[in-house]
Amino acid sequence: MADSANLIRNRVLLFYNPKSGNGMFKNNLDYIISRFQENGLLVVPVRADNTLDIDDLMQSINKHKFLKIIAAGGDGTINIVVNAMRRNNVELPLAVFPAGTANDFAHYFDIPTDIDGMIDIALQENYIPADVGKCNGKYFVNVTAIGSVIDVSQKTDATMKNALGIFSYYLKALTELHTLKPVEVTVTCPDVRITDNIYFMVVLNGNSAGGFRKLGVESAINDGLLDVIMFKEMKLTEIPAVAISVLQGRHNENDHVIYLQTPSLAIESPENISTDIDGEIGAPLPLQIEISSKQILVNTAPVEKPQVTESEE
Repeated sequence: MADSANLIRNRVLLFYNPKSGNGMFKNNLDYIISRFQENGLLVVPVRADNTLDIDDLMQSINKHKFLKIIAAGGDGTINIVVNAMRRNNVELPLAVFPAGTANDFAHYFDIPTDIDGMIDIALQENYIPADVGKCNGKYFVNVTAIGSVIDVSQKTDATMKNALGIFSYYLKALTELHTLKPVEVTVTCPDVRITDNIYFMVVLNGNSAGGFRKLGVESAINDGLLDVIMFKEMKLTEIPAVAISVLQGRHNENDHVIYLQTPSLAIESPENISTDIDGEIGAPLPLQIEISSKQILVNTAPVEKPQVTESEE
């Protein structure tokens, strides 16, 4: 039995989104709390929904009374928690429980999607420093996206997202292909300025977005760089080949794709273009985006050291 005095000192603040995914997380909340208590940690659960201002709560907590923060939900939930942490200088480690439709940030750290796997990692003290992006004053953990394809995500019904997961976005995208409209954008980086007509572009901190796991071919979460990927105007008949190259992680070699890395950029357009930050509606253009290097410590599984054979010694 865990000592009650230790439980008071060893507290973990858990933010969970009850609407994320299919409700699997909230249905296991009692089990999660019991697992932590068995290991001498007291979980303080906070229901992260529209009735709570996480920013106000983060401002008022005594951060010295907590060992770490857990964010349970999709990329949007993690975004809200990280923004509140950064704005209020809460420098506690962050554990991520991927319980949403899009879990690209968690995927980068190989966080398992089963409850016991998530808990096993959060109970350990293994951390990786991670960069965060900043777009027009708001932080993002994974991606800022721009273009007409964004409308597909924002039009996808929430019930469909929860029932079919990331596959729902692909189904919706197939029905919208004929409506895609190229838009002119100008991207200005410290070393280059590009003006082109595009269907879609992403600015990545991690290496995946929308379930496409090999999107950031050269990306690392703590390299101090953003990966900018622009899908240029092309014939509809050319889109399938580009999609295959994305799945293979070879789109950086495709003539219809512009791929570059930069610590900062500005995005402008003469048109009104939809934007998205970590799966939620983003700010209107123009955008000013930059990387903030190694701003958070993320709980991750320990890296196994390679076995050394006698012949290698």
